[in-house]
Amino acid sequence: MSTSFGLLLGFVADRVLGDPRRFHPVAGFGRTATRLESRLYADSRAAGTAYTTVLVGTTALAGVAVEWLTRERPVVHTLVTAAATWTVLGARSLEREAETMAGFLEAKDIPAARDRLSYLCARDATTLESDELARATVESIAENTSDACVAPLVWGGVFGVPGLLAYRAANTLDAMVGYRSPRYENFGWASARLDDLVNLLPARVCAVLTGVVSGRWSEARRVWKRDAAQHPSPNAGPVEAAFAGALGLSLGGTNSYGSYSEDRGTLGDGPTPTVADVRRTAVLARRVGIAAAGAAAILAVARGRLWD
Repeated sequence: MSTSFGLLLGFVADRVLGDPRRFHPVAGFGRTATRLESRLYADSRAAGTAYTTVLVGTTALAGVAVEWLTRERPVVHTLVTAAATWTVLGARSLEREAETMAGFLEAKDIPAARDRLSYLCARDATTLESDELARATVESIAENTSDACVAPLVWGGVFGVPGLLAYRAANTLDAMVGYRSPRYENFGWASARLDDLVNLLPARVCAVLTGVVSGRWSEARRVWKRDAAQHPSPNAGPVEAAFAGALGLSLGGTNSYGSYSEDRGTLGDGPTPTVADVRRTAVLARRVGIAAAGAAAILAVARGRLWD
């Protein structure tokens, strides 16, 4: 039960406090990863695999050590689980970014919205106008609801603190080296593939929860099953398609990322997003997060009973 209580307490801490303002452990992990990259980097998959294995493996082992050291101290275990959950979640910060983008777009401050979009995604916003900025924001909220909220909660429910920490390590490395560029095409391959793997289950959990909490399960499921495969990501596709169905929107299109463009197909049947849809999406994402916290707590209880 201590894992379950810890997950819920950590989720509440994220909702109330958001990310730690200073000395964020994820930022510390990122600095460590950058230093190790400077030592291990080579334009090869082997070097990138070693880099990913060391960082994610070490983080997972640290989580195992925490679990072992607190296994007979339920109060302490609850608190460290809560701290780990708060550290790895980013749901409240995501919602704040959505609110900021909505404010800029509602005020028709397009230059500010273009600048701020980089906090949500890597799209080239130089020429984007209001509706395209709204679409980029809606799609980013959907994808990041899975990555920053549902996925860590799922793995925390299944594996406890090691699951929380290892997932965040893998996801952080994907953001750092897992994207397409001449430097990371080979070195970042292992990080990108690992992130795809660890998000396979959570992305589909997120898609299911999106349909359920929206009250539009049939439509979300229909769009997910029909359109998700058009998206180049095996995990963002189901999530964005489910959000499109749940919100009655059409998402997708061709996105520019500076050095390359990506065709994400068309997800959904409704109109393309407008400024008003940004806040609607943030509300749906919040509901999905609450449902995910409850599901993770149930998973943790089931896991505890299985091992008892």
